Parts: sequence; C-alpha cells; structure tokens
Amino acid sequence: MTDRQQLIVNNVDTAKQLILDAERWIWAHPQTGYTEWQAHDYLVEKYEALGYTLVKAGNIPGFYTDVETGKPGPKVAIFGELDALDIANHPESVNGMTHCCGHNAQSAALLGIAAALKQPHALDGLCGSIRFISVPAEELIELGYRESLRKQGIIKYFGGKVEFMYRGFMDDCDIALLVHTSNSEHKGIGVGVGNNGCLTKNINYEGVSAHAGGAPHLGVNALYAANLGLNAVNALRETFQEKDYIRFHPVITKGGGAVNAIPNDVRVESYVRGASIEAIVSANNRINRALASSAAAMGANVHLQDFPGYCPLYNDKNLYQLTVDVVKEGFGEEWIQEDTKWGTGCTDMGDISCVMPTVQPYCSGACGVGHGSDYGINDPETALVVSAQYQVLMAEALLSNNAEMAQKVIKEADLVYPDKKDYFAAVDKIFLDKKAVTQNEDGTITLDFQNI
Repeated sequence: MTDRQQLIVNNVDTAKQLILDAERWIWAHPQTGYTEWQAHDYLVEKYEALGYTLVKAGNIPGFYTDVETGKPGPKVAIFGELDALDIANHPESVNGMTHCCGHNAQSAALLGIAAALKQPHALDGLCGSIRFISVPAEELIELGYRESLRKQGIIKYFGGKVEFMYRGFMDDCDIALLVHTSNSEHKGIGVGVGNNGCLTKNINYEGVSAHAGGAPHLGVNALYAANLGLNAVNALRETFQEKDYIRFHPVITKGGGAVNAIPNDVRVESYVRGASIEAIVSANNRINRALASSAAAMGANVHLQDFPGYCPLYNDKNLYQLTVDVVKEGFGEEWIQEDTKWGTGCTDMGDISCVMPTVQPYCSGACGVGHGSDYGINDPETALVVSAQYQVLMAEALLSNNAEMAQKVIKEADLVYPDKKDYFAAVDKIFLDKKAVTQNEDGTITLDFQNI
C-alpha cells in the first residue's frame, strides 16, 4: 500500500464510529421501497452536518450530493440503497420489515465515504467529481403499491435507480459504483461478470361465478384457467435456451373467494428473468401466448400487465479489473475473489450498467441467508469499513493522474444503450396492460397478448 492509499484508508478510519452507528440505526428502522423516510431523514441530518448541500428527490425518499475536486473531469457516482424487505419472521423485524439484504450497511458505508472525503488532503491530486446517491426501492417487491404510485404520477418506474435516472439525477454521471453486502465465506471483496434482468407481471384470470355444487355448468372457472396457463408455461420451459438463463416463477396471490362458488377472479404475480432484454421479451411473448390461449380454452379471459423490472447487469471489464487490482494492492491478494459465473438474481444497477460503465462488487461481513429470517451483519469491520475504504480507493484510482483510468473506462465501455433516450425507449416498450381474449360474434376468438 502506498502512502497515498494509507492516507485514504486512515481517512475512512476517522469516520469509523459514524459508520458503525449509522448501520445500527438504519438496521433498527427498516422500511420498504419508496417509504424509507426514516432512513432518509436520518441520513439527511448526517450529511448536512458534514457540510453537504443535498438535492432531494422530494416526493419520494432519497437524495444526491457532489464532491467537487475543483478541477474538470469525469463524475463517478457511488450509490447507497435505502430499502428493507418485508421479512416478518426475522427476530429483529420492525413492523414486519427487516434489512435482510444489507442495504443498511451500504448506506452507512456511503456516509463514511462522505465523511472521509471531508478530511484534509482527501482530494489532493484528483480531478472531476464524485456524486453520492442515496437511492430508494432496489428490492422489486410490493408491486401493487408501486403501481398505485405510478397511477398517481408520483413515480414512473418501480426501481429507485431507474426512477432517479428518469428524473435526470444521473445525467452528468460517467461511471457508477455500488458495493453490495455479502454473506460469502470468503473474507473481502468479490466481483462477478454480471447477472439477470427481469420484467414483472400481474396476471388476472377472469371467469364467471356460479354455485360450485348446484350449477357449476353456469360458471367459468378462473382457477382452472390459471392452472392451465401455468402448466402451459411449464410445457414451454424446454424451449428456453440455457444461454438466456430464463426464469419464470409465478405465485397465485388470489385463488378464489368461497369454496362453494366457482372462482371468477384469480390473480398471479411473477417475474420473467433473463440474461438480455431481447431474451426476456422473447420468452415473455411465449409466456403471454400460453396464458392467453389457456384462458380462451376455458372460455375465460386474462388481463395481462407487464412492467419494466430491471435490465441485466453487465460489470464493465475495466472496472472489474480495476477492482481486482485495487483490492490486491490495498488489502492483499487474499482479499479478492473473482466469480466468472453468471448470476440469476436481479438489481436495478443493471439499468445503470446499460447506460454507463458500472461495477457492483460484493463485500463480506453478513451472516445467514440473504432475504432470510437469520440474516444479519456479523463482521461490521469488513462489511462497513473495508467496503468504504475500497470505494474511496476506487475513486482515487479513477480520478487521479488527470483521470487517466476513468477516461480509459469511459472510452472503452461497451454499453447496451450509450444514449439514455434509447434505453428508456426500449424499457417503455415492455409496458403492457390489456385483456388478451376477445370472444367474437361469429364464434371465433382473437388473442391479443403482445405490446404491438
């Protein structure tokens, strides 16, 4: 480790207690996406006490603020996520919610980075700027609530980073970084090649109610239609190619009302996950065809609602290698773990990676099962302090020497959508809201299950 790197590490150490206290406070005040006002208010107070001027999202939680070096150059965005999960059976849940994905650690580490960069000589030799973005709603849950916000015009997109990008909060950002907390047995930083994206689905089968014992012939059973639809999709699974990593995992959220009434209103939610937008859209068209034709076979209808979820995450090759180099030099070779396997989870960092070079490594320090009832932070020194130190070292590596490395990353980035307008145009094509079956007067049936 160089003298400069040691200074950076020491600057984070000066904020250690601030970081640890913030993690514990946010852990004790969990709230789910777009409701994280407690964490928002807590962090606003802490950032302002450090002397930062914040740009707040306003009608949703979250904010951003910039650190200016005083010299022109690229802008590096560093994220911290605010939201928790609805894990009611966790022993430390609050109102049914718990930080079982470690976002509390992310936000605390980001606060520590902000404090470290206020230390003397922290910005010496750097150019450009760093944007801290405290962002809501990464977990793609409570879709009904988010759709209600969308209908009210409060949000347009379910994911917080996508919504922030839509609002222009990243228009001048060039590179993006977020460190996610991990329960890995490997102590240190892990980095992979990327992971799936997804779209979200509401599937509402509509039948006709009738007495289940006395006159079932007068009804149209929406539950049977739904069962046919899910079985039809299961029959499609062998057509999903391994290279596309397609995942379809529906849950029936409403199966009927009364046991003696033919179900006329059955509701299903699902994701369609995949390794590219093209693969997701292609698989989803086949899935919608299976759902619609099954409704038609029963004389029922199905209301299909598709919403943009998250784009696949593609970790930038140069940022991947820089992560490896920074960790080896700053902490030792044993602290880095490289993973070349494609991941099948999803995150809205994927959307960021489509429009600017991005990397999302993982930092150990958690225990238990992610999203599980035994999750927690058992090594705060690593999950919080090492995470913050790594991120400041990355910013230093990118923005020192006239931002030579940042310029290389930007120049060589292989982006899916170099223009954000193209990204939003592609994402908006996913929106679908229609009844898929029309019973025509001549006895024929028309299926309309695509967004065309």
